[in-house]
Amino acid sequence: MDVIDAARYIAALAVVLGLLGLLALGARQGWLANFIATLSRGQISGGKRQRRMKVVESLVLDPRRRIVIVEIDGKERALLLGASAETVLPHDERPDS
Repeated sequence: MDVIDAARYIAALAVVLGLLGLLALGARQGWLANFIATLSRGQISGGKRQRRMKVVESLVLDPRRRIVIVEIDGKERALLLGASAETVLPHDERPDS
């Protein structure tokens, strides 16, 4: 083992330790968790995707049932969620007076 080989080993060790340090810094600052969450949502290639559906309000009726108001493409629907079935509640569209 000559001096050139020893210098290569030390340089490689410095590069590996530097990369580990950057990874630790990214994990500590939250960059790594944010990057992994972005990958899992599939948003890495494009911009922020427009969502078509959102939960407007939720009301628990009893331990087994709840009513949820969901907005889908600008229209609101009320859903009755139960332990065994889901029901779309009828909606009467009246203009506000």
